Amino acid sequence: MLLVLFAVEDIIGEKLERLRGSPDSMQEKIHLPPDRYFGPDPQQKAIAMELYSQAKDLPLVCPHGHVDPRLFADPDCSFGTPTELLIIPDHYVFRMLYSQGIPLESLGIPRLDGGPVEKDHRKIWQIFAENFYLFRGTPTGMWLTHELHEVFGVQEKLTGESAQRIYDQIASCLARPEFRPRALFDRFRIEVLTTTDAATDTLEHHQRIRATWDRRVIPCFRPDGVVNIDTPGWRENVQRLSAVSGIEVTSYRALVRALEERRRFFKEMGATSTDHGVLEPYTEELSEQEAEAIFARAMRGEASAADARRFTGHMLMESARMSIEDGLVMQIHPGSFRNHNLPLYERFGPDKGADIPIATEFTRNLRPLLNKYGNDTRLTLILFMLDESTLSRELAPLAGHYPALKLGPPWWFHDSLNGMMRFRELVTETAGLYNTVGFNDDTRAFPSIPARHDLARRVDANWLAGLVVRGVVDIYDAHEMMQDCAYRLAKKAYKL
Repeated sequence: MLLVLFAVEDIIGEKLERLRGSPDSMQEKIHLPPDRYFGPDPQQKAIAMELYSQAKDLPLVCPHGHVDPRLFADPDCSFGTPTELLIIPDHYVFRMLYSQGIPLESLGIPRLDGGPVEKDHRKIWQIFAENFYLFRGTPTGMWLTHELHEVFGVQEKLTGESAQRIYDQIASCLARPEFRPRALFDRFRIEVLTTTDAATDTLEHHQRIRATWDRRVIPCFRPDGVVNIDTPGWRENVQRLSAVSGIEVTSYRALVRALEERRRFFKEMGATSTDHGVLEPYTEELSEQEAEAIFARAMRGEASAADARRFTGHMLMESARMSIEDGLVMQIHPGSFRNHNLPLYERFGPDKGADIPIATEFTRNLRPLLNKYGNDTRLTLILFMLDESTLSRELAPLAGHYPALKLGPPWWFHDSLNGMMRFRELVTETAGLYNTVGFNDDTRAFPSIPARHDLARRVDANWLAGLVVRGVVDIYDAHEMMQDCAYRLAKKAYKL
């Protein structure tokens, strides 16, 4: 009896060892199985692999993101050090480290007052590597592992012990011409990449790209800094708008004319979309007199919080009107309480990982805009959310009704394996697939773009395979839907 028990224990132990690998192999090697992220059902997995295989090499359409266009303006531009590439600019990375008590100064994040921060990029990388385990199970960990392995050929797992070897390997790659941003653009099979640019931006980098390169890197018009009157430095932004538009913005009506002129210029430079970041998707149509009065109070520094809410809501209405006239796709990204950590904001400025989602209401807030413009097929309005409770309750029913309305993919905190699956399950039954707009990577970290698209394509393949297994759609429809999810929906929605 004891011999039988020992034999069973040996068999179980061998199976577990094969599943998890030895401690040495776990420490030393990155393992990316071809069917990763697919479910355990063998039939579903086989169908998912079939669907994924047809989509994995499709060109990447990147209709919304925050990659710096300066990377492509100069053919010889490089990313700098591994730390400059993967840590310092990426709030997904340093917010996790900060949450564990690691000071941003030790990660080389610049301070507003010019105070001392760590300058040794190898030391910063060592801290990152020693704490890379913090990203286990997170989308950031998945993206970075894919990026290290697929882009830079790293075979070792990133740990404190392997940190400097991997740093040297990435640094060696970045020194070679084939790792320049323009070369990676082609290697990644990017068909079009959209940046996000302030209404006051001269687009000088985009002009250099157009003059020296035949790839499609286009701007997106973001007017938040001049239409949200509670923005820090708003009056200075208005002065810059006057300078770049050639229209002296001293009134609400002049503001509208200046915005129309800037939109015209952005469109001339290839833009197909606008983007609007707001705390809430509140809309209200003001009279000309009300809008002028609020603008005047804002110019005097006397506008109230209620003024700011109403003016931003009115300018969303105006932006929809402009989009109908000039054809630019309109995006709204609501629901983020920006700079929640005030001491951190005062020391380091915005975009330091302290933007926190809030509960968001869409049905009542958007009714004025949708009642006026939502039935007009000339408008494409793409909504994003950070409040998942709104997906099946409000957003899917709205998008499933108004011709102008489409739903953007899971954004920010929900741009993840589970977030994407929840989105498909909560939205599709009511809105259908074709009232959504495919995937966008929404990233500042350019080398992570393929990893993000790959994850989205795997999630969609697994979701569609589940529909096939359950008899909801047939395999022929699933193949069509896979092409749509991976490529066609984004091209169509963003007029690319």
